[in-house]
Amino acid sequence: MKQFLLILVYLQIGFIGFIYGSVPESIGRYQEPKLPYPYDHEEVIFHNSSDNVTLAGTLTLPRSKGPVPAVILIQGSSPLNRNAALFGHKLFLVWADHLTRLGIAVLRFDKRSAGQSTGDYHSSSIENFAGDVLAGIEYLKTRKEINHKQIGLIGHSEGGSTASLAAVQSKDVVFVVLMASAGVNWEELVPRQEESLMRLDGVPEEFIGRSLEFRKQLFEIMKNNDRKIAEPKIREVFTKYFDRCLPEEKSFAENYYGPLEAKVQCHNSVWFRYNLVYDPAETLKRIEVPILALNGELDFVVSPEQNLTRIAKTLETAKHENYKIVEVPSVNHMFQTCKTGSVREYAEIEETTAPVVLHIMSDWILQRCSR
Repeated sequence: MKQFLLILVYLQIGFIGFIYGSVPESIGRYQEPKLPYPYDHEEVIFHNSSDNVTLAGTLTLPRSKGPVPAVILIQGSSPLNRNAALFGHKLFLVWADHLTRLGIAVLRFDKRSAGQSTGDYHSSSIENFAGDVLAGIEYLKTRKEINHKQIGLIGHSEGGSTASLAAVQSKDVVFVVLMASAGVNWEELVPRQEESLMRLDGVPEEFIGRSLEFRKQLFEIMKNNDRKIAEPKIREVFTKYFDRCLPEEKSFAENYYGPLEAKVQCHNSVWFRYNLVYDPAETLKRIEVPILALNGELDFVVSPEQNLTRIAKTLETAKHENYKIVEVPSVNHMFQTCKTGSVREYAEIEETTAPVVLHIMSDWILQRCSR
């Protein structure tokens, strides 16, 4: 059940978690590094004093002379651990290994409520998560091995919005990498996400149409009522929706939306409500450092057509002087080489991250750090 809920939250609306089931974290993947590593690694702890949160993580350090560039990896939705472990893959373990072997130090840490970190994920927003990242930057500045003038941020999915928000609050951030990051608020993103993934799974068009109408009604309640008033209204809407489903649609509804109370609490959380109206493009306009934005062609969680296009237009309108937009062919939201982009493939694919994606990311970072 714990893994089900992780998937539910990770994909924001959560309707697919109960279809795809649980994948043991212990599954080995060929890209995961094996000890001994050709670099140093240590367990670290730092604090976000503003929120009284303790963050636990891993710092990997190249064995090279002199201070080195550093990046902080920032996970997507859900209280994921420092490896961003999901669907049997350890995304950030692979990214950290790749970057550190190339001479870049990497800090990755457990999000609030995950691993050894404290705090409560669902009562927090990306403003709080950005504060955690800022605390990580301050920690890196205490390390003599780190070049304090070459610290960057890499955010995946929701982590991209967190990275952007942290970047406009810190003069120490010198570049930002947005990996499958949203360019629109969740009121726009979630229906597109839901419609695309349902259609990939062969859900009947009539059911998809009714689901989108139901979600529109749900979001209106969330936008126009505080949490206390919204909770019973959300519960009532969900109950009526399930009651009105045709018998043959019941299984689709139960699979895509999960247990009633879990969905009520998820939608009415501080975290979800903040993202519903937060426009990441407004923050992007304020970023002055170089930006790399990557998206997969077959990403149906954060659609490149909807989001990468918005990011590019925002940066162009803002007359940003140094950015790069890349849509990578045949990769999904996890940046795996895939066939369809369906979430069903994530656990089945042995590849954790397409090599081309790793090289686009690291080559761009190394170019920024060599100047």
